[in-house]
Amino acid sequence: MTEAPIRLLIADDHPVVRDGIRGMFVGDPGFEVLGEAGDGAQAVALAQALNPDVILMDLRMPRMDGVTAIKELGRRGSAARVLVLTTYDTDRDVLPAIEAGATGYLLKDTGRDELVRAVRTAARGDAVLSPSVATRLLGQVRAPADPLSARELEILRLIADGATNREAAARLFISEATVKTHVLHIYTKLGVNDRAAAVAVAFRRGLLTLENG
Repeated sequence: MTEAPIRLLIADDHPVVRDGIRGMFVGDPGFEVLGEAGDGAQAVALAQALNPDVILMDLRMPRMDGVTAIKELGRRGSAARVLVLTTYDTDRDVLPAIEAGATGYLLKDTGRDELVRAVRTAARGDAVLSPSVATRLLGQVRAPADPLSARELEILRLIADGATNREAAARLFISEATVKTHVLHIYTKLGVNDRAAAVAVAFRRGLLTLENG
């Protein structure tokens, strides 16, 4: 009995990239490209409508970025496996994507044969990572995360309560510039880009609780 083809959705804001990815799978009976999305919001909508097995997801897209889209797919109960396909392999990109629920993470210089194998692996629900990304994650495991200082935790709790930098400075009797410096350190240590993501990661890691957040 012939296996059903793996149903794909491609999400990338560059039409040329989408065409290139589609071209890798068109004509292969083991795959069916259901559709293409130009941003994360469209990817979520198409995933709901088309029910793909695997979504090839870029990270940096307009309207809704890839990490936010992955989180939204999880919130909506999508069964699709998300395979990130991006040009970025920094900690600030990799860790949030994995934490959001991505099944795999590959770079766009991946060859066709490797990409096809990765999609098959992801469709089975198994993790697949490019070598550079695997190395980064191993480094994170081997080297404990730089802990937040007591002052950084204080500021993080105030951020979670909705305080602005100016309000946090007034509460802690320090300058607003000092607060901004601490906030940047918090972002770096948590591997995030904004206040909302910092709070979300802090809750996931147990740095904040509903009682103290």
